[in-house]
Amino acid sequence: MKQNLSEKTLGIIHASHITIKAMEPYIERYIPEVQIMHLCDDTIQRDNIRAGAGVIPKVNYYKFAQYAHNLEEAGADLILLACSTFNYAAELGRPLVDTPIAQIDRPMMELAVKNGRKIGLLATLATTVPSSERLLDIAAAEAKASIERKTVLCPEAFEAYSRGDIARHNEILVDAVDKLSKKVDCIVMAQLSMSALAPDLKDTAVPVYNSGETGFQRVRQMLEQM
Repeated sequence: MKQNLSEKTLGIIHASHITIKAMEPYIERYIPEVQIMHLCDDTIQRDNIRAGAGVIPKVNYYKFAQYAHNLEEAGADLILLACSTFNYAAELGRPLVDTPIAQIDRPMMELAVKNGRKIGLLATLATTVPSSERLLDIAAAEAKASIERKTVLCPEAFEAYSRGDIARHNEILVDAVDKLSKKVDCIVMAQLSMSALAPDLKDTAVPVYNSGETGFQRVRQMLEQM
């Protein structure tokens, strides 16, 4: 039986407003009774994109630390970083606040390295690729697992999602999943926004993991253990 978490508060740091809408179904499914505080700064994603793949402006790490402190002062029991592009901010932020910090993609990566050696990484935003590959490698190293990565980038899917064309976004990615499935044991979808694809992936040749499901399952687990 699930614990009643109505007295718990989750603070979520967003680098783009896109992730607020993307996570709504998972909040409703896994932690509907939890109090939610969203803190969003679209300039973080903007500046990450401007800096180019593999480069995170230092000011964005500072912003994350400040927002984590703000959420701690506001009474959050757990802080969740919803951005994949600068997921390293969660690691840097942990020594700076007493409130536990979770990162949305970490549980998905841990699950993937337990269930496959050849892992497909599907992304729609170029700036996300280096940080997602790094996080997957860290999860593999911690699990003492030897993996092979196969990364596929579909920027046209992100463009479709950004203009609200979810059907086209999903169509592009379903095709990519089908092709990638022939080469890997499982697939991880690198961004929370890609969780919109989940209903279209009922019959895939290999497991396809998204951070909406795995991330909020972990959030509930962490809150219940407090």
